[in-house]
Amino acid sequence: MIKGLGKATVERLVQQGTKVVLCDLPASKGNEVAKTLGDNVVFAPVNVTSEEDVKQALSLTKERFGKLDSVVNCAGISVAFKTFNFNKKSPHILEDFTKILMVNTVGTFNVIRLSVGLIGENQPDKDGGRGVVINTASIAAFDGQMGLAAYSASKAAIVGMTLPIARDLATQGIRVVTIAPGLFKTPLLSALPEKVVAFLEKSVPFPSRLGDPSEFAQLVQSIIENPLLNGETIRLDGALRMQH
Repeated sequence: MIKGLGKATVERLVQQGTKVVLCDLPASKGNEVAKTLGDNVVFAPVNVTSEEDVKQALSLTKERFGKLDSVVNCAGISVAFKTFNFNKKSPHILEDFTKILMVNTVGTFNVIRLSVGLIGENQPDKDGGRGVVINTASIAAFDGQMGLAAYSASKAAIVGMTLPIARDLATQGIRVVTIAPGLFKTPLLSALPEKVVAFLEKSVPFPSRLGDPSEFAQLVQSIIENPLLNGETIRLDGALRMQH
């Protein structure tokens, strides 16, 4: 979470005066990042697929800040491999497919199912609202490219569970919204050759560039602030529709 979209989101929310528990893998630089952002940010080592890790992060949240209003799920991994490589006579490795779904889909659900218990303890506002869960999918959920069967499946599952979870939590006034980003200027894409990045930028109708993580963070803030946004997946992609 400390790179790209997640880091930009933490930085923006802190600028707005929000208190943040930044979660990332124990071996990450999450603690270092948290220390640079001031007293309103605390790091919690979390593997999103671990029930115990998430529970400890929630205990830390309550201990340090008293309550939980919003959750932003940004953890995600990918692998590029065709369903079957006919040149090498090699099928997609099942363990890779399973791992992508475990982190992206199961990890997201694990965080949601545990964190909403704490959000549900909040005093409701005038609409009866208690908080919001924001997930990160991808436009690959809708138009995934070759080699992205595992990643697309994992993100499509996040899109698919957005509405039923929103309905599950409606009686408690907890909203659930998913963002489906297009091509963003993350460390992963920034590492590509300039020619490749230029080609990717031209594929975006308008604006013809990679998204800036700050624009993702801006949408997160808008979702938190707009009480009518619920049960929806929002594409943030400059009208990009990926080709094969």
